[in-house]
Amino acid sequence: MSDFAVELSNVSFFYGNDKILDSVSFGVEKGDFLAIIGPNGGGKSTLLKLMAGVLEPDSGMVRLFGKPPKESGVAVGYVPQETGHNIDFPITVTDIVLMGVLRKRSGLRRFDEGLKMKAREALERVGMHRFAQRRVAELSGGQRQRVLIARALCGDPDILMLDEPTASIDFGGQREIFELLEELNDKMTVIVVSHDMSMVMGYARHALYVNKSVVMHTIDSHTRYQIKRQLKGHEGHYCGAEFWQDMGRKIECNEECKDA
Repeated sequence: MSDFAVELSNVSFFYGNDKILDSVSFGVEKGDFLAIIGPNGGGKSTLLKLMAGVLEPDSGMVRLFGKPPKESGVAVGYVPQETGHNIDFPITVTDIVLMGVLRKRSGLRRFDEGLKMKAREALERVGMHRFAQRRVAELSGGQRQRVLIARALCGDPDILMLDEPTASIDFGGQREIFELLEELNDKMTVIVVSHDMSMVMGYARHALYVNKSVVMHTIDSHTRYQIKRQLKGHEGHYCGAEFWQDMGRKIECNEECKDA
């Protein structure tokens, strides 16, 4: 089996005539915590969908542990962006999580106790077991995101892929989600699309900058430790510029960051 959990070789992808990704090549080692960063429209979400097998490249190859996604037998837990749509639909937290094991159901039979137990265990892993019978509409954005992660965990994934899991969540909720992902990383490879550089650099081991092409960066353990120390002292928005100022670097926060 390949040492790479995910490997892309000369991958290009088009939406119509628009080239979104251009000859992208990189590898994600088994057990890594990778953050995918970059500008809006740069191809981050598209890249994640290619890695998950949701999309297929127009050229090049995607491999999960050495094989094409649909042939690899690798379980991928995919968590799409949480848009907040249809949250008033009368469905409980447990119902949402059980959707993650639909493929293990036989015919039209009810969920058996084994699958219900798996859903409960997944909710316990993300700290949401007390909310099992709550309606989704009663949850905060951060709590809904944890439920979606629990749904992905029900499939016993080898790789967990998440698209902007902390979008529209307050600072404390963002930190809790990344702490959860760090815990899950002990058992599986984690790949997350994120726009929040301060969170990314505090938890991920590598960052992949995507803007049609890609550049891989290593985040060393000392940097992660220092950033986590700074994050724990903040309760509100904490931009990357503020971090470098706190670390003794002089850098000016641009208008885009101020408006974030």
